[in-house]
Amino acid sequence: MKQFSIFFLLLLNVVLAHAQVGDHRSELAVGAGGGLVMSTIGFLPEVPQKQHMGFFGGIAIRYTSEKYFSSICALHAELNMAQMGWTEELLTPTDEPVINTVTGLAEEYQRDITYLQIPVFARLGWGRERRGMQFFFQAGPQLGIYLNEKTKSNFDFEQRNTAQRTSSTVRQDTMSVERRFDYGITAGLGVEFSHPKIGHFLVEGRYYYGLGDIYGNSKRDFFGRSNFGSIYVKFTYLFDLKKTANKDIK
Repeated sequence: MKQFSIFFLLLLNVVLAHAQVGDHRSELAVGAGGGLVMSTIGFLPEVPQKQHMGFFGGIAIRYTSEKYFSSICALHAELNMAQMGWTEELLTPTDEPVINTVTGLAEEYQRDITYLQIPVFARLGWGRERRGMQFFFQAGPQLGIYLNEKTKSNFDFEQRNTAQRTSSTVRQDTMSVERRFDYGITAGLGVEFSHPKIGHFLVEGRYYYGLGDIYGNSKRDFFGRSNFGSIYVKFTYLFDLKKTANKDIK
C-alpha cells in the first residue's frame, strides 16, 4: 500500500507540475460508460480458476487542466457498478472435467460479487483534443464497496466430488465475503475520438490489482491471500460541460 501511494502521488505530482508551467486548460466533461470485466482471485492456498466474466458500468467525469508540450493532463473519475468474482476450473489430474458421482454431470462453481467501485485516475493524453484521435495512459487508486454476492453451482456441497479434483482446497465454496471494503491500483491504455459538436468516444483496456483481501489473512485464517486481479474492457462517452476559449486548440 505504501509503494502504491508513493506511485500515485508521483504521477499526480507530474500532472500538477505540468499544470503550473504548461498551456492552460479548464475543461470539464461528463458522461457514462461500461463494458466487460474479467476477474480472478489470488487465493493462497491456490484455487484453480478460469476468468470470471461480468459486466460493469456507470458515470464518469473528467477535468482537463493543462497541455505540457505534447501531453494533455487531466483527472478522470468514475462511479461504477461491477460484477466481480471467480469461476473455478474443476479438473482431474488428466485435465478432464470432474464428474459428480450423484448427478453424472461435470461440476461447475461460480461466485458473483457485486461492488460499487470508485476509480480515480491521473491521465496523460497525446493527440487531438477537439477533433480527431488521442491516445492516453491513466493510473490511480480504486476503491470498492461490497454490495452483494451470489453462488452458482450444479452440485450439493455435501456430495461434491473432491477425490478427483487436482486441488483439495474447497473452503472458499461455502465462505461468504468477510471484508466488504476493497482497494487497489488500476492502470490502462486507450484511444479517444473527439468531435466538437458530438463529444468524446473512448475505448480502453485497464488492469486492476487488489491490495486488499476478501477474506481474513491472519495466521488464524485459512487463506493467506485472497485479492482480486481484473482486466477491464470499457467504452465511454463524454460530452463537454465547459470548454477553454482558445481557438488554437485542435
